[in-house]
Amino acid sequence: MAQAPESPWAFHPAGFRRSPGPSPDTVSRQRAREALPEGGSVLDVGCGGGAAGLALAPPAALVIGFDPNADLLALFAEHAEEQGVAHEEVQGDWPEHAARAGPADVVVTHHVVYNIPQIGEFAAALTAHARRRVVIEMSQHHPRAGVNDLWRHFWDLERPSGPTADDAAGALVEAGIHPNVERWQRGPFTTDREKRVASIRRYLCLPPERDPEIDALLGEDAFARPAEVVTLWWDA
Repeated sequence: MAQAPESPWAFHPAGFRRSPGPSPDTVSRQRAREALPEGGSVLDVGCGGGAAGLALAPPAALVIGFDPNADLLALFAEHAEEQGVAHEEVQGDWPEHAARAGPADVVVTHHVVYNIPQIGEFAAALTAHARRRVVIEMSQHHPRAGVNDLWRHFWDLERPSGPTADDAAGALVEAGIHPNVERWQRGPFTTDREKRVASIRRYLCLPPERDPEIDALLGEDAFARPAEVVTLWWDA
């Protein structure tokens, strides 16, 4: 960490820029859409570039992006404008600053939960802001567990294989929330391989000149395999 040229925890807006063409339909989007009234509203917590919330317009007429990163909120607003969707931006940490956002018909949060130390408090605030439904999407396994062999290779460090989506579901039950659990597979990554390698390199606390070595170690099919995804949802 002390010698890392870039923070391993930073999110770069370039990785959240929307790909051209329509977004594929998913279980998470189906569960959110079926609870949305025509002209309803969506609160997207940890919105990034807005992929989760903006995919629900229509039927949603208003999408509220909530994120701690001002640059990502600006990208969310740009994507909303391109799509012609009414939008609001709220900057802050959830749930500490949840009161800055008003309620919405459906609250969604995609690929955020692994960054949350107290999932019960996090989920309770989601429920408090949802008139109809909360939808969480996350990978079955921690998204960084797949590069544990690289931690061994570069640093001789053993990294944990968990947590998993099953741990998240269990923690929600302990917090008094009994989510519906649906498992499905997402297609291979379509983002630029060079950007994916750079993201992994930052996580490994390595300088850019190590990119070719990381690329070779990942192998040809590193980003070609489908990913196991879990949708956790409940009605407010």
